[in-house]
Amino acid sequence: MTDDAQEEVPRDVRLLHLLLASQAIQHYEDQVPLQLMDFAHRYTRGVLKDAMVYGDYAAGDAAAELSVEDIRLAIAARTQYQFKPTAPKELLLQLAAERNKKALPQVVNMWGTRLPPEKYCLTSREWRLEEERDEQGHAVGDGAAR
Repeated sequence: MTDDAQEEVPRDVRLLHLLLASQAIQHYEDQVPLQLMDFAHRYTRGVLKDAMVYGDYAAGDAAAELSVEDIRLAIAARTQYQFKPTAPKELLLQLAAERNKKALPQVVNMWGTRLPPEKYCLTSREWRLEEERDEQGHAVGDGAAR
């Protein structure tokens, strides 16, 4: 980029481009830096608002200054519910190995749609038609004249 073009690009966007390049991310859509800046703005704003609430509660009045401890508490509280930690790779590999110990059943060579057993299908009939009966208790209808 030329010096004039660099001056037109905001400093934060240039920093995000450098950050992405340092992580070996070369190809991304043009909206990615804007989305990252939007996320950073919303996250920072939320943390600062939470920190102000914590500071006001701790000091007992609304004129208290914001402290580093309040910001750390807000970040820790937000991290507990906003970002979910992933399971370690070793644990996932162990779970996958346990799951893959049992082989899949062999596929039977047959034509048509393969359905599970009848008791697991929604097409199984779990109802019966009740025959209409007259006052004497005799069945009424096509099968009644026997």
